[in-house]
Amino acid sequence: MKATNGGIMTIALEPDLEDRLVRYCAVDTQSDLDSLTTPSTACQLDLSRMLVAELEAMAAEDVVLTEYGAVLATVPGNAPGPTIGFLGHVDTAPQFNATGVKPRVIRGYNGGEITYPDDPALVLSPEVDSYLGKKVGEDIVCASGLTLLGADDKAGVAIVMSAAQYLLEHPEVPRPTLRLAFTPDEEIGRGVHGELPTDLAVDFAYTFDGGVEGEIVYESFSADQADVVVKGVSIHPGYATGQMVNAAYLAAKILQALPLSTMTPETTSGRDGFLHVTNMDGGSSEMHIRLILRDFEREGLAAKGDLLRQVCAAVQAGEPRAKIEVEITPTYRNMRYWLEDDMTPVDLAREACRGIGIEPFSQPIRGGTDGSRLTEMGVPTPNLFTGMRQIHGPLEWVSVQDMGKAAQLMLGIVGLAVQKGA
Repeated sequence: MKATNGGIMTIALEPDLEDRLVRYCAVDTQSDLDSLTTPSTACQLDLSRMLVAELEAMAAEDVVLTEYGAVLATVPGNAPGPTIGFLGHVDTAPQFNATGVKPRVIRGYNGGEITYPDDPALVLSPEVDSYLGKKVGEDIVCASGLTLLGADDKAGVAIVMSAAQYLLEHPEVPRPTLRLAFTPDEEIGRGVHGELPTDLAVDFAYTFDGGVEGEIVYESFSADQADVVVKGVSIHPGYATGQMVNAAYLAAKILQALPLSTMTPETTSGRDGFLHVTNMDGGSSEMHIRLILRDFEREGLAAKGDLLRQVCAAVQAGEPRAKIEVEITPTYRNMRYWLEDDMTPVDLAREACRGIGIEPFSQPIRGGTDGSRLTEMGVPTPNLFTGMRQIHGPLEWVSVQDMGKAAQLMLGIVGLAVQKGA
């Protein structure tokens, strides 16, 4: 074993990480944007209760499952330093089937194609994801073809739990007080309850909810949700002449009028923002269109909301008998707006990353994390890598070795924080 930052020793956490990931991914925890409950789905609490039991068994302190569905716990400190939070989210994305996940471990990946027993037509290869080509010899965890895996963010949960257990089993390792949090409903933008910043009670925090090895994120999208309700005039179609106003036709006109050929997720990249239709349902009498709006800058996000309102107003003007309502709700904001004023947690993570032999890099992520909301609410919270790839779909995968490096990064941050009294 060799020493890393702060006297932390390089240790083999991979077996524990793999076991945790496979167990956690097998639990259905999909969130539901249309639900009015907190958490949005009861199944998330199945994993949350598992985490409570495991934290209590490893002798963490202050273990609680809050009324808003977050699991909180403390790893007590034994040295001066800042109180640091480490977070992951238990829910999985609602965009793809996440019920009946069957995690598989591909040991010593050989660099070729990975096929799926439940969907023989599905193939993952370095041609599909070039990062996979860098993982030859590593252990790859994926699903069976009919579901996503749920490494987003159960890989992050496993990383935080495994590193915390190591620290609790080794009281001789210097550490400041650490706070752990596992939140529900991150995938639908509700992961950070209004009471969480106070309940977490940290100087700064990190989410483990990032991508490839070495990624340290301090810039994310800003995000809004838009709901458009189109109300037509309903009447029996046999007697509709001159009277019916078909809401489905008007909804189609709204979508046709939007610049969807140049402003969607599939037609944008880099720093481009987008409009994305996530749901459309209803019938001839009433339609509901749900969109998410994304941009790295406040002005760009506001412009996209204005564009949607203008389009809806124009369609409304063309058919005054209809009623078209637009509601735009803030979701989260670019964490850069606050972190650029104090890069202490980012710099600490970068130094710790170099201490475990990985050169860190930072690039804007075309998404958001619980850290986006926490940072906006006064808790600086950059996002750290886990290794997860191809998230929110059946090709989702993660390297166990990448997770091991992420756990080492967490231990390195803890050790450096004591050294520096950051």
